[in-house]
Amino acid sequence: MNRTYTDNPEHDYGPTRTQQRRDALAVLELAGQLVELPASRLAKLDLPDDVRREIDNTRKITAHIARKRQLGFLAKVMRRHENEVFDGVRAALGENRERQRQETAAMHRLEATRDRLLADNDDNALSELIAKHPQIDRQHLRSLIRQARTEKEANKPPRAYREIFQLLKDLAASED
Repeated sequence: MNRTYTDNPEHDYGPTRTQQRRDALAVLELAGQLVELPASRLAKLDLPDDVRREIDNTRKITAHIARKRQLGFLAKVMRRHENEVFDGVRAALGENRERQRQETAAMHRLEATRDRLLADNDDNALSELIAKHPQIDRQHLRSLIRQARTEKEANKPPRAYREIFQLLKDLAASED
């Protein structure tokens, strides 16, 4: 009689090979993220000592294939520990990624607003900004816009361009 994988529902066969492979690749990806983290952020994470040691070893290696092999070994060391050991690490990395994504999107919005202010010759963008933030120093902002346009035309360092961005950033921070 030929028995298949699911013939006996009471027997726990464990995870399938496919699931084991997915889990191993997830640990490998986590290992790669840990190696790429700055040392200051890595120090804040609660990691076992052997994992920290292997992360340091992996960071020292610069040759591509050797680094890849060492990363695989780091993942193997990580798999020796229970999954729960790295739950906090995964949560911290996930939260940081989402926060970084939000901050990047906010920066892009500010850059787009600045570019609209500089490109808009009939001052519609400036009027919208003033309507949204009536407390803004209009004269100073108009002066910065003129300076930024002049700097761009004269191929000078973008001091006013950066100052406009900082002003917009301060306005956005005051909204929060």
